[in-house]
Amino acid sequence: MDRHIRLDTIAEKLEALCRQDGPVSGQAAQVLSEAVDELHAFQRENLDFHEIVEHVDHSIFVTDGEGNVLYVNPAYSQNTNVQPEDVLGRNVFDIVQEGRIFTGGASCDVIQNRKRVFRLSTTYKTDPPLMGYTVGVPVFNRDGSLSKVVVSSRPLSTLKLLQGDFEQFLHNLEEIRKREPVSSVNENSSTLEARPMIGHSKALNGIWEKIRHVAASDATVLITGESGVGKEVVADEVYRHSLRNNRPYIKVNCAAIPASLLESELFGYDKGASAGGKAGLFELADGGTLLLDEIGDLPLDLQAKLLRAIQNREITRVGSTKARRLDIRFLSLTNSNLREKVAAGTFRSDLFYRLNVIPIQIPPLRARPEDIPELVEHFLEIYRRKYQRSITLTPKSMDILTRYRWPGNVRELENALEYLALCCPEGDVVQESVVLDLLRQDTVDEALQPVSTLGDAVSHYEKTLIEQALRNTNSMRSAAEALGVNVSTISRKIKQYNIHLP
Repeated sequence: MDRHIRLDTIAEKLEALCRQDGPVSGQAAQVLSEAVDELHAFQRENLDFHEIVEHVDHSIFVTDGEGNVLYVNPAYSQNTNVQPEDVLGRNVFDIVQEGRIFTGGASCDVIQNRKRVFRLSTTYKTDPPLMGYTVGVPVFNRDGSLSKVVVSSRPLSTLKLLQGDFEQFLHNLEEIRKREPVSSVNENSSTLEARPMIGHSKALNGIWEKIRHVAASDATVLITGESGVGKEVVADEVYRHSLRNNRPYIKVNCAAIPASLLESELFGYDKGASAGGKAGLFELADGGTLLLDEIGDLPLDLQAKLLRAIQNREITRVGSTKARRLDIRFLSLTNSNLREKVAAGTFRSDLFYRLNVIPIQIPPLRARPEDIPELVEHFLEIYRRKYQRSITLTPKSMDILTRYRWPGNVRELENALEYLALCCPEGDVVQESVVLDLLRQDTVDEALQPVSTLGDAVSHYEKTLIEQALRNTNSMRSAAEALGVNVSTISRKIKQYNIHLP
């Protein structure tokens, strides 16, 4: 018997007991009446969602965290002509690659990126094929691992239902396009640099613990660490575990926008300052989260305005005198030592303390070598599937990767593994000579090889570090920050060692 029918029957009997005359006391009747109310509340709160999903006209497609298909609802087969037996129990990556059941879709991207994505998909069980729009959503376990992926979709043909409102639809679409922020910004999209936090080192476990404690609050978070350690990945995890994870998530690279445009991009401008007027990135983030990347590069004059915006939760557009109230949660990233910048007078101390409410320091990859094998396997699996390659590493190759210091951190490791996946022969095991050649070393212990003098050894090691830093960053300034020196020192050393700039 259905549980809701059973609950109705129980409730009816209790109600009848409450109404009967005789031995039931007033107190007992009161207790029974309360029980009836609780049963009805239980019935309302425990809806049979399986029954609901079975009857919606959206197609529902569910996989586990590895991509194995667990469930499709009846509407999926009706809308696509793909039958449950075509997909159930199979891996979605295999389905996309073989047999042309469908291509595209959202499942694979969600599994790889761990983010909500919007994609087109084409199914081939009909002639001509059918195209639909899909939305994929990740479902996570309490430990942050991916549990399931839920994809809902509808055929593009259903857009005909909008025909009556089509002009308004196009108008709204154009308004959204005009409000799109510059390329350094992402809003709740699959274009986010979305990588999971991989590893079980003590350092990462400590970061996970801090994320669990602070994510649900609106506290400002400052995430620091060397270039390539995954600061944005940690910021994305804070956002994903927050109560604002279904609201705007605006990312701003403070170093990527010219200083002359930065103020108007952040705070917007009014019609008096330029033709038309435009909302700034702060306004686009209203109600959600604003991520300020490379915050240490923000000019001093804008630091003062940012401080006021954070303190007062309001901004004023360029060319306007009207303050606009905003509700924003702030996340900041930097590979700079802000305390040193404060001491040098290039960063405001009051802004630093406003940003540093919840500090999260991410250790470099060389400080957590126990995470490297897991990272290697994670990235190899991504590139095996992406490039349809089958490669493995010898134990010696893995040992070399684990012992390497990775000055470019996780980003350098990922780039190295993509190279191996693309450039090694099909089906080959990656030998240690290939890895050593990739890392541009003759042996793992190259720095310990005999040299003529101590000065030669120091110069050789210094040159190697600078070359690696330049390969793994996008400018001399970034390389200098990664090595903890100023740009003039890097420039002088480049000339001294005749280093070729990549």
